[in-house]
Amino acid sequence: MKKKKIALIAHDNKKQEIVEWACHNKQALSGYVLCGTGHTAKLVEEATGLPVQAYLSGPLGGDQQIGAKVAEGEIDAVVFFWDPLQMQPHDPDVKALLRIAVVYDIPIATNKATADCLIK
Repeated sequence: MKKKKIALIAHDNKKQEIVEWACHNKQALSGYVLCGTGHTAKLVEEATGLPVQAYLSGPLGGDQQIGAKVAEGEIDAVVFFWDPLQMQPHDPDVKALLRIAVVYDIPIATNKATADCLIK
């Protein structure tokens, strides 16, 4: 059976939070294929030792790359620790990724509580 693929994304103010979450859930995450946007993927990989395929950083098109993979059926879930209190220069890309996850009916966790539910 093919392993499901989870994309990991976090805005700058949430990167430490997603790293801590990934470390706490390392055993569960080891059962998935992991990918993520640039710096988030690198930080999670370094902290957990799990392989994480890195796409571009979010502002440089990484959110769009992940959205395309969702549309192609290559990503099964998204964990996106976004910062709703900080304006993002690539906000249209963020909204497009959230929209595409809903359109293709894949789970998208936007905070720790939902991410915990997703992998349990």
